[in-house]
Amino acid sequence: MDFVSCHRIGGQFLLSGLTDLLLARRIMKPALLALVAVLIPGTCVLADHHEFKTIYDGKDLSNIKTEGNWKIQEDGSLYLDPRPGERGWTRYGSYLWLKEDYKDFTVDFEYKHPKGGNSGLYFRIYDESDATAHGFEVQILDCFGKKKLGPHDLGGVIQTAGPLVNAAKKPGEWNRMVVTLKDNKLTVVLNGKKVQDELDLVGKKRPNKKLAEKGKIAIQDHGQPFWVRNIKVKVH
Repeated sequence: MDFVSCHRIGGQFLLSGLTDLLLARRIMKPALLALVAVLIPGTCVLADHHEFKTIYDGKDLSNIKTEGNWKIQEDGSLYLDPRPGERGWTRYGSYLWLKEDYKDFTVDFEYKHPKGGNSGLYFRIYDESDATAHGFEVQILDCFGKKKLGPHDLGGVIQTAGPLVNAAKKPGEWNRMVVTLKDNKLTVVLNGKKVQDELDLVGKKRPNKKLAEKGKIAIQDHGQPFWVRNIKVKVH
């Protein structure tokens, strides 16, 4: 075999090897993510961050609408500072509303509250005049140390299902909530623990409760101090 033929064959082997390597990486990445999810139950394995749309990055409110007194802080968090007389959850215009409608999605955000804090993550809201009546809510509530939890406690779905575990942190600490809705099944991961695991909303909801095909996502203004940051969403 002459030098030119040997060089050509060697190049073909090198090209083939590189192709095999790239293919292996493409196959192995989802396999490794799946393996992590199996070996570490309750671990939230998310897709690449570039698949998410940033809703709030610490300075830009263009993807949000609200009439509430939400203020950007120096650390980039968004702080709810209720005005005098603002109490309760029925001031729906003061919620933190994402502007688009969503069917199947993952929303990922961090929050914190003082002792006794109360808020909620709403989804599939088909009429903004009343998010409670026309949508579903994953409860955010100070439940640190509470033993028995129900649908109105942290990680529960109001009037639908209580959380699987108590994943609450102490008041004043940052929490991370990842809410995924796909094919009308809800999974909620709070601080790395699954508090809802593919909850069948069609089967579990109240008979007279409408589950819209798509709708808005919003974070509740309950008339109490509350902080959020790093809000992002992905459409499935």
